[in-house]
Amino acid sequence: MLRQMIEQHLDIPTADGAMNSFVVHPEEGGPHPVVLFYMDAPGKREELHDMARRLASVGYYVVLPNLYYRRTREFELMERTPEAMKAMFELMDSVSNAMTVRDTRAMLAFVDSQPAADASRIGAVGYCMSGPFVFAAAAEFPERLRAIASIHGARMVTDRDDSPHLMAPRIRCETYVACAETDIWAPPEKVATLQAALQAAGTPHRLEWYPGAHHGFVFPRRAGIYHQPSAERHWERLFNLFARTLTAA
Repeated sequence: MLRQMIEQHLDIPTADGAMNSFVVHPEEGGPHPVVLFYMDAPGKREELHDMARRLASVGYYVVLPNLYYRRTREFELMERTPEAMKAMFELMDSVSNAMTVRDTRAMLAFVDSQPAADASRIGAVGYCMSGPFVFAAAAEFPERLRAIASIHGARMVTDRDDSPHLMAPRIRCETYVACAETDIWAPPEKVATLQAALQAAGTPHRLEWYPGAHHGFVFPRRAGIYHQPSAERHWERLFNLFARTLTAA
């Protein structure tokens, strides 16, 4: 049965300003478990709105913020020209784990106030640059997040003190990591370090490789990169993860 959906474009107040966000959830049957949707580097755009709708259609209250709001309310990488890519990387590098922890705190306060959201059941998914951000959120708010997923996450192992792999001992929720077979942002040796850290910490996790997939394989409009079998596999994994951790009794 096709669910009737409610969509809103609204500002969530944060410590650093108004974070423009897309919120979508079913009209009936609430309150609904919450999924925080952290965007990839090309920006909050209709392609991601459609992905948020797909999550919401199976019974979730989905919050998709513009993580670049400190610099711009609107950014979308339209063409992969040198100039456009330079602008994207400048924005990407302007967002830190600490900033997104503050943003997550604001999102948690927001869903706590929403009658249609069941803020006692919260999961999160991050794509590309946001793989580290869902790790940071789970490490900072272990009592709030029940599950996280990093989908072809970038910079999951760095030499910085806030490297995601170093957060593993603080992450208690179920964690899913999807890795593209070909990914300059997450080469096999870095993934091995991440997996070893999760295993050593005893973090409940599942790390999977996606054969034949490249970084960005989930996005339907990513010409030459979108890999439908892998994209659909990632949806199956997400739905299963959130059904098990957010909706199970």
